[in-house]
Amino acid sequence: MPLKRVDPFVIRVDNSSGIVDVVPVYDGKAGMTQTVTRYFLTHYITVCERFNFATAESDYEECGAFHAAQRNQAWYAMWNTNNPASPLNVHKDGSTVRVQVESVSFFQRASGVSDLAQVRYLKAERQGGTAEARLTHWIATIQYAYTLPSKDPRVRRWNPLGFKIVDLTAEPEVLAQPTPEKRG
Repeated sequence: MPLKRVDPFVIRVDNSSGIVDVVPVYDGKAGMTQTVTRYFLTHYITVCERFNFATAESDYEECGAFHAAQRNQAWYAMWNTNNPASPLNVHKDGSTVRVQVESVSFFQRASGVSDLAQVRYLKAERQGGTAEARLTHWIATIQYAYTLPSKDPRVRRWNPLGFKIVDLTAEPEVLAQPTPEKRG
């Protein structure tokens, strides 16, 4: 019986040596390096904390591809237009929010599990029609996990490795004001 299933694969060619190899498929079981996790956390915060009406629908769907089920329910409730604090209601005046990640720090629990990170980022909110942005500093504490990648090709194009945000708490960062130097 020919071709009962289709197995996708990627062929990689080294630009300098010309060596050809097949990239192994990630099955959701191997450990991820901090570099890959740092990329996913940075990408997630950048896409999910920004707002531009032109990309809002796509950003909403892409963020959903990174959520565990419980987080997805909270995400839906936050974006529901019946919620006065929904980004769709808050930014209907044409305002935009741009995000820049400043740092990502990883934490290991006493049990040895490494599934927590803190992401510090800057939000620049620009009111519709104005040139000046209001800058605020934020810190997000995130619990994450790697699960089996989705079988849905649409979800898999955004999240091919099954990276999931289990829990997220974002709050404004309190920065100490510099104290003036005393001269005696």
